Amino acid sequence: MFTDRISRIQPSATLAMTSKAAELKRTNKPVYNMSVGEPDFSTPKNIQLAGIEAIQNGYTKYTPGGGTFELKQAIIKKLKRDNNLNYTKEEIVVSCGGKHSLYNACQALFQTGDEVIIFKPFWVSFPDFVTVTGAKPVFVETKDKKQNEPNFKDLESKINKNTKGIIINSPSNPTGGVWSDDAISRLLDLVKNRSDIWIFSDECYEQLTYDMPFKSIATFSPESKNIITFQSCSKTYAMTGWRIGYLAGDEKLVKAISKLQGQSTSCPNSIAQHAAVEALSGNQNCVNEMRKVFHQRRDLILKELNHIPGISCEKPHGAFYVFPNFKKYLNSKSSNDSIIKTSSDLSLYILDSTGVVTVAGDSFGAPFNIRLSYATSDENIIQACKLINRALSELKN
Repeated sequence: MFTDRISRIQPSATLAMTSKAAELKRTNKPVYNMSVGEPDFSTPKNIQLAGIEAIQNGYTKYTPGGGTFELKQAIIKKLKRDNNLNYTKEEIVVSCGGKHSLYNACQALFQTGDEVIIFKPFWVSFPDFVTVTGAKPVFVETKDKKQNEPNFKDLESKINKNTKGIIINSPSNPTGGVWSDDAISRLLDLVKNRSDIWIFSDECYEQLTYDMPFKSIATFSPESKNIITFQSCSKTYAMTGWRIGYLAGDEKLVKAISKLQGQSTSCPNSIAQHAAVEALSGNQNCVNEMRKVFHQRRDLILKELNHIPGISCEKPHGAFYVFPNFKKYLNSKSSNDSIIKTSSDLSLYILDSTGVVTVAGDSFGAPFNIRLSYATSDENIIQACKLINRALSELKN
C-alpha cells in the first residue's frame, strides 16, 4: 500500500516515550519526565511580545519561501556576533525548525548509491534522513571517554568513493559531548581533497556549552564550500514549538533547498519568523541565564547518578543530556522474572516501576546506555535518580 521509503523510516523514540508519559499523567500517576528534548523554560517575554505584535500588525501572510529579508539579516548578524562566520542572505535559508533544515539538505544532496557517515551514538533522526533519500548511512564508532570524538581508524576505513556526506552533531544529542578543536581539524584535514563530501555541522545546541567556548566547524576552514552550518532558535530561546531553524552554506545549495522547500511548506511560519528576529537581535541575557541553570543542573545530575552503583557516566560538556552506561543491569530479572535484555527493556522497566521517563540507547545506536534529559527542575532530577536507583536495586542477577 505504501512506498518503500515509508518502511525505511523508524518511529521517533523520544516522541514515543513522551506519549507514554502523557498516558501515565492521564491516569493521575506521578511522572518524572527525563526524556524531553526541550528547555523547560517559557519563551522569553520579549520574543512572545514580538509574536503578538506580528499578529496584531498583519504579519500573517505568506513570506518568501526561504525566509524573510529581515530574519535573514538577523541571522547574518547573529552568525557574525556569536560564531565569527560571514554569510550573505543568498547563502541562508530559513526552515520550519532545524530538523526541517537537515531533512531538506539530505533531500537535495543524497540519493541511491551514496553513503553518508554518521557517528555513534547518533541523534535518532539522522539515519532516517539519509535512508529516506535512498542513500546508505554508514556508522562510525566514537570514544566515549573523549566526548564521543571519532575513532579515526574506523572513520578512515569507512570513507570511500561513495561517501557523499559526514554528519557532525557537537554539542551532541544524546551524549552532550563537545568535540575538541583537534578532533575537528583532524576530520577536516582527512577530507580536504574531497570537495564532493558535504560536511553537515548540526549546531542546534551551540549556545549550551559549559566548560569551553563553542566554535562553529566552518570557522576551521572558512574557504570550504562544502561545510553546511545548521542552527535553530528552538533550544537557545526555548522556542521548540515555534519551529524556526536555518542553515548557512554554498549559494547554489541554498538555492536548491529553497526550491525544494517552496514545493513542500511554501514558507516558514510568518509569525514565528517575526518573533525569531527579536530572538536573534534582541537582548541575549535570557541565553546566558538558561545556560547558567543548565550548567548547575548538569553538575547536580552527575552528582546524583554517582549514588547509583554499577553505572558509569562521562561528564558532558554541552547540551542538556547525560548518557550513562547501564550494561551491568542488562540480563537481570525483574520481580516477575522478566529478563531485562536490552536498554529498551530497562527503560520500560524503569518507567513502569517508577514513573521516570527516559529514552533507551538502542534508539541512538548505543545498546548499553539510557539518555536522561536534565531540562527539568532540581527536584525532579533528585527524585528521578533516587527512583531509578531503587528500581535497579530490586533487579536480580
